[in-house]
Amino acid sequence: MLTMNADTADPLVSIIIPIRNGENWIDTCLQSVLNQTALSFVKVEVSVCDDASTDRTPELLCTWKLRLEELSIPVKIFRNQNQESGGVGYAKNRAVENSTGEFLCFQDVDDIMLPCRIQAQYAVAKENENAIVGGRFRRKPENATARFSRWANTIASEKLEEQIYTSHGPTIVMPTWFCHRSVFQRVGGFCEAGRGCPEDLIFFYSHLDLGGRVLRVDDTVLEYVYHPQAETFSICEEVIRILINRQTIWDLRVARLERLVLPLWDKLTIWNGGKQGRRLLRSLCPQFRDKVVAFCDVDKHKIGQNYVSYEPVRKKIGRPIPIIHFTKAKPPFIICVKMDMTNGEFERNLESLNLKEGKDYVLFS
Repeated sequence: MLTMNADTADPLVSIIIPIRNGENWIDTCLQSVLNQTALSFVKVEVSVCDDASTDRTPELLCTWKLRLEELSIPVKIFRNQNQESGGVGYAKNRAVENSTGEFLCFQDVDDIMLPCRIQAQYAVAKENENAIVGGRFRRKPENATARFSRWANTIASEKLEEQIYTSHGPTIVMPTWFCHRSVFQRVGGFCEAGRGCPEDLIFFYSHLDLGGRVLRVDDTVLEYVYHPQAETFSICEEVIRILINRQTIWDLRVARLERLVLPLWDKLTIWNGGKQGRRLLRSLCPQFRDKVVAFCDVDKHKIGQNYVSYEPVRKKIGRPIPIIHFTKAKPPFIICVKMDMTNGEFERNLESLNLKEGKDYVLFS
């Protein structure tokens, strides 16, 4: 524990909250700050960017600023005075720039941090200043995005820096990120391209490129709220579907795969002879497309067929690529099969081959 006087010391942890039209959630979000067990020994501040809200957000923030500062919790508010929202990346950057804490705790206004959050994540982050530290979460309502939540909460710690090519995005969800300020400074902040920009994935990849670590505490640190009509900043799956360009995310994943994985392989097999596998083939640069020797599958209607694509770059019909049974295929594989969708059949098939993830295959589902 710290030996400082929490009332007089400079803030150690800045809680970073981007907000646009958050009147429905400000009370529960900021009350959850007051419920933190760490407040008795860690000095915190709240740094908010109000990104051109048109509801009662400014008024509620002023009320909470008075209340929190009476309890020795500084509150800093940056307001985007423009009529147009600057976007999620813009709001996060302004809130961070306006803060002073050594550590950053990212929080979405529509979520609720559980009482243990800052204490649990600070304990890990202070020993790992080169890491983004995530945490487990519980969904509200409980059955929302069940498959995604199961993956994010149960992925093994040693896979956090491996399973980075899947459509789920970062292996620790953005609303649970906690890190030393130097992590933010080293990356240079979030992309501010605005709506449609996957700023969290871009930051995550840049962090890894710079040698950053990805860790997760075992504690459940957040109540992660799912509400399809959300107008606030959140990375729940519905908001991703609405606000983020899926093609942009796909392109980011493919580009990283081509830069860091495919140059290491002389040949490869795409596991999925269907739509997603074929889309991946078409997305690859010609030099990597030429390395694909087969698709593999379990669908008897596909096995034994050849897939022939049209290659627009070369303006010609592609070579025939056979679709074979997975037991006849040779690694390495790019796997374009969704996990946790076949009552364990695919997972058992993969396990039967005794392959090593990261070396013999990469998940791209």
